[in-house]
Amino acid sequence: MTLGRVVATVVSTVKIPVLQGHKILVVQPIDPKGQPMGKSMIGLDTVQAGVGDTVLVLDEGNSSRLILGDPNAAVRTVVVGIVDQVQNGGGA
Repeated sequence: MTLGRVVATVVSTVKIPVLQGHKILVVQPIDPKGQPMGKSMIGLDTVQAGVGDTVLVLDEGNSSRLILGDPNAAVRTVVVGIVDQVQNGGGA
């Protein structure tokens, strides 16, 4: 899993069926201090996250398909949690 911050929402008027009813989000990976690291990724929202939220991202196809309940889904990356707080070394 990766820690990230939602930076944008993707608007798509035509989606494959497995994507229907889910938002598509652009997520910037961050370190525990909240600093950007690496390239942004696109993920399917399963937790109603929004722009500015700190989230947990699962970037592994088989697990993502299990979460969606479709073993044939063309999905690799899903947002699986909204983070309330990150503690690093005993402090927030």
